[in-house]
Amino acid sequence: MVRCGLAALRRYGNFIDNLRIYVRGGSGGMGLLRLGGEGGKGGDVWVVAQDGITLKKIKDKYPDKRFVAGVGANSSIRSLKGAKGNDCEIYAPVGVSVTNDDGKVIGELNNKGDRVIVARGGHGGSFVTNFLPSKGQSRVLRIDLKLVADVGLVGFPNAGKSTLLSQLSHAKPKIADYPFTTMRPEIGKLMYSDYKQVSVADLPGLIEGAHLNKGMGHKFLKHVERTKQLLFVVDVTGFQLSYKTPLRTAFEAIQLLTKELELYKVELLSKPALLAVNKMDLENAEEKFKELMQQLQQPQEIFNSLPKEMIPRQPIQFKHIIAVSASTRYGIEELKNDIRKSLDDQDDLENEQYHFEKLQSLRSSTFKST
Repeated sequence: MVRCGLAALRRYGNFIDNLRIYVRGGSGGMGLLRLGGEGGKGGDVWVVAQDGITLKKIKDKYPDKRFVAGVGANSSIRSLKGAKGNDCEIYAPVGVSVTNDDGKVIGELNNKGDRVIVARGGHGGSFVTNFLPSKGQSRVLRIDLKLVADVGLVGFPNAGKSTLLSQLSHAKPKIADYPFTTMRPEIGKLMYSDYKQVSVADLPGLIEGAHLNKGMGHKFLKHVERTKQLLFVVDVTGFQLSYKTPLRTAFEAIQLLTKELELYKVELLSKPALLAVNKMDLENAEEKFKELMQQLQQPQEIFNSLPKEMIPRQPIQFKHIIAVSASTRYGIEELKNDIRKSLDDQDDLENEQYHFEKLQSLRSSTFKST
């Protein structure tokens, strides 16, 4: 196999999440007219998922900008059937999608060893082609990395997501008291007494208009797609990005987050969701939390006073709502247990669904055979 180089890329912080590459399959080999020999097929280009690979590592190790497979061997007196050209393998991280330049998905690599062919080699020359070979397929591709985690933290900047992750797990994300501290995804592992591990992704904070690719926009939202569940994190006192933007209450922040997910891809709202109401150590936090709980129970009454563009089609239903303080660890153990319970419930439901579908399939097969 031939290891290949890298093309143009984009990044935020030091985290590379996208690269644009040129790939070309190898040309076929020449046929041998006088003996009817057939040239070898050109090599193919593959993208292969492998552990321990990051897009940055690929960039650093292979600075080339083209991925080209080997040429098929010509037919000869010694070998009438020419040998196939060498394939080219592009090793990529687990959890990438490969699309053409028009956005059509060619394949997704979700597990180690998954592979997808991205450029086929040309055919060798033969009697059918008057012994002339064909060129390999060439195209421009995009490889997009999407995080794979059990739970994704969803919240506006400065909601306390990074501090919360550091309290829940052993992750050490950069933490400071200003917006946009998180410039790259951070993964933490929650450890349980029965040795169960749950991965939680802290993602760059959303802003209003993220679905239009404002701020971290699509870089954030595409990572949300590859989490099993969502953990909304809101500041109990509300959110204001700057003095030029309006102050949003905790309830309004939840609706805006929901709306951004809905406008990007409504399917995201089908994921099970939890809500962590953070900063309960602040003054008047208890009163604000009670007010929020009342609003969540009767959201339609509040919607009448909100701008239409802020209102989601349907309010999100949280499986668990937990009051926490990431700075004092108040509610952290309860949150950790609720995350585990929610994931266990989802696994049980999926197992039940799997066995039900399997039973239905068996019944259908039995019915047809009789």
